[in-house]
Formats: sequence, C-alpha cells, structure tokens
Amino acid sequence: MLIVFVIGITSWMNTARSDVLGIKEREFVTAACSIGTRKSRIIFRHILPNILSPIMVSASLGIANAIITQSTLSFLGLGFPPDFPNWGRLLYDGANFIQITTSRVIWPGLFIALTVISGNYIGGLLRDALDPRLRGR
Repeated sequence: MLIVFVIGITSWMNTARSDVLGIKEREFVTAACSIGTRKSRIIFRHILPNILSPIMVSASLGIANAIITQSTLSFLGLGFPPDFPNWGRLLYDGANFIQITTSRVIWPGLFIALTVISGNYIGGLLRDALDPRLRGR
C-alpha cells in the first residue's frame, strides 16, 4: 500500500509543479512582481489558489485509483495478510459461493464502486468550490 501512495504522491507533485510553472508566467503574477509584492504574498494570493483545484481533482482520482488497486491486490491475495478484512478479500471469499449466494459478491463490489464514485464526486465539488475562476459566478 505504501508503493501505491508513493506513486500517487509523485503524480500530485508533478501536477502541482507543472501548474506552478504555468501560472508564474501569467500576467497577473508578472504585474504583482513588477509593483514589488513580496514573494510569499504572490505565492499565497495568486499561485496557491490557482493550483488548488487541479490538485484536488488529481488527488480525488488518485484516491479512487488507490482504492481500486488495493482491492485488486487484496483480491489476488497480494499486499495484506489473508485474515485482514477488506473489500477485495470479501470479493475473493465470495467468488467461491457466487452460485449459492450472489450477495456475497454484489455487496463488496457495489461498495467499492460507490466509494470510488463518491470520491470522484467530492473531488469535483471541491474543484468547483476552490476554483478562483468560478467564484464570481
């Protein structure tokens, strides 16, 4: 699970770096520098609000990806001990009894899907709330 986190955090850092490099060349940052605004004020007033929404979207997609990856690894028997309860392990245990009780497979799969969808939905709401271009509307 640590590997999934490390790979995900590098993606977020790459997104943040590319956004900062793009925003620091924009006119409003150049204008703030030309009038003598402190660098810390430029960072907190201009750059940070503009990079927050793409990072939130990337984070919500990364969390969804981590949930699916963890469930897949657990279903395959990798990553966690066999007695550690999680949704992937519940799917694996229920796969042997799918002919008898389909609910042992449907419920964990449904909860995985609902968790991923709700995480993406929350990420979209955060993006809309934090995007400075959408605040005036």
